[in-house]
Amino acid sequence: MARFAVSWKSAALCIAVGVFLLIFLPNRIDDFTLIQVTIYLVMSMLAVSLGFIWGFGGILCFGQAAFFGLGAYTYAISVVNIGDSSVPFLLSVVVPALFAALLGYVIFYGRLSDVYMGVITLTVTLILFNLVNSTAGPEWKIGNAPLGGFNGIPAIPPLNWPGNVDETITPRGMFNLSLGLLIVVYAGLRALISSRIGRVIVAIKENEQRAQLLGYDPRAYKLFVFTLGGAIAGLAGCLFANWGSFTSPTIFGLAQSAQIIIWVIVGGLGTLVGPVVGCVLIQWLTTQIGTQQTFNSNLVLGAILVLFVLLVPKGLVPSIGSLLERVAPRRPRPERRSDAKPVALAEERRA
Repeated sequence: MARFAVSWKSAALCIAVGVFLLIFLPNRIDDFTLIQVTIYLVMSMLAVSLGFIWGFGGILCFGQAAFFGLGAYTYAISVVNIGDSSVPFLLSVVVPALFAALLGYVIFYGRLSDVYMGVITLTVTLILFNLVNSTAGPEWKIGNAPLGGFNGIPAIPPLNWPGNVDETITPRGMFNLSLGLLIVVYAGLRALISSRIGRVIVAIKENEQRAQLLGYDPRAYKLFVFTLGGAIAGLAGCLFANWGSFTSPTIFGLAQSAQIIIWVIVGGLGTLVGPVVGCVLIQWLTTQIGTQQTFNSNLVLGAILVLFVLLVPKGLVPSIGSLLERVAPRRPRPERRSDAKPVALAEERRA
């Protein structure tokens, strides 16, 4: 019970920090910096999607970029054909979720091992990359939306208020929407993990056979976690397409898939705020390295991954939490007197 209370206190603190940034940050920084911060938030949502299915569901997915890219391309294609962004916004979440549900059904109900899970998800991502990359001709289009092949889809119409195509979202509105949705996703996942379903999900991750003997179907719970993670990644893909008004096959690339895993490992597995911290830190470091043009960013990312796996296997957030517990240990609860009950009975007898 004490750990549950501390967990909710940390969750409330994270939500409070997010709300504070949502209210005060847009008025303190310029538009260029706000746009840079927005992409951190979008990618943080993608990191949270993998952090949830891997850290709490025990499902290591090497193809989270597949759902991310499907969300971006679904929004881009549908908004070009429809015009109003209301339906494309919903489709960018539904289509990746359905794709994740279909893929997860084949994997989990086919009783494939974790090794095959990683291979299949990575293979699906590479298939989508090669498929979209080979649609460069003018004949490759869906409705009025040309796929563009390796050139991608430029000039993607931004989000607009429902029913009003002319009132589109501004950079500050994009920041507010991204941060607001990230807070909602975080709070929703925290509530889910604290619920009965979430406790069963964690129990299956810890000991799948024991959970099955207790009467739970691990396949159904894993499929639910995998589908929900795909939906969140698709939402992040929609925001990414709006942020840059552009999407290309590189969104399905192997480098993108590897980066998501590095974010989660650096931030900390088994937490929801850890992937956010790891994503922001690694993206900021990559930007700084790219600006200086002194080191190869991929080489630095590989070195960081090796160092964290060897020296900080828990990740930043869990390691900092463990350090704080050592520095400021919790106060033990006062023990009840073992003779309290006999004394009470003696007084009753005297009365």
